[in-house]
Amino acid sequence: MAHHIFLLGFFSLTCSLVLASNPSPLQDFCVAKPNSQVLVNGLACEDPKLAQAQDFFFMGLHKPGNTSNPFGTAVAPVFVDQLPGLNTLGISMGRVDYAPWGVIPPHIHPRASEIITVLDGAIDMGFITSNPENRLISKTLQKGDVFVFPQGLVHFQRNVGPGNAVTLSALSSPSPGVITVANAVFGSSGPITADVLTKAFQVDKKTVDYLQAQFYLN
Repeated sequence: MAHHIFLLGFFSLTCSLVLASNPSPLQDFCVAKPNSQVLVNGLACEDPKLAQAQDFFFMGLHKPGNTSNPFGTAVAPVFVDQLPGLNTLGISMGRVDYAPWGVIPPHIHPRASEIITVLDGAIDMGFITSNPENRLISKTLQKGDVFVFPQGLVHFQRNVGPGNAVTLSALSSPSPGVITVANAVFGSSGPITADVLTKAFQVDKKTVDYLQAQFYLN
């Protein structure tokens, strides 16, 4: 009897883990209807009879992005907001351009794993494992190399070559989400109190005030 209860619990847990991802589509496609008043876990569907080729088409990834910013990078996402036909399909992608020494700062995709290919240049990239290990796993990639960032882990990219660089990413959700760590912590709308941040980062209030001013303004 105890053995049967254990197996039932194990299978229940397994099933719950399998369901903890973007659900499989139940129809051929679900073109996103962003202005719908219907609230669902994702975006509501347009009438499939109204679908057009334009709903499944995106152009412009061949164009370099403008890297004239403090990070020296430019991201061109192709998520469901840019390509409505991606809705419910469990995929998306994006191009990143890097000026020399440009950085994509530490960030998280809460709803997707990411596989990234270097199209040009040399990119140092890596991710941090979860608590309590917090181990950095990183590597410098060259043109044609591929690296994977597991879902929900903090990761980053940096151009380590003297010239411009380009990467192409594929993600396992049409709406992967992005949480940039520094912006979220120091630039939240409705700032986290200095008492929390001074203890969390073991710095003085002057440092916290400075960082909040930088990120809140940006």
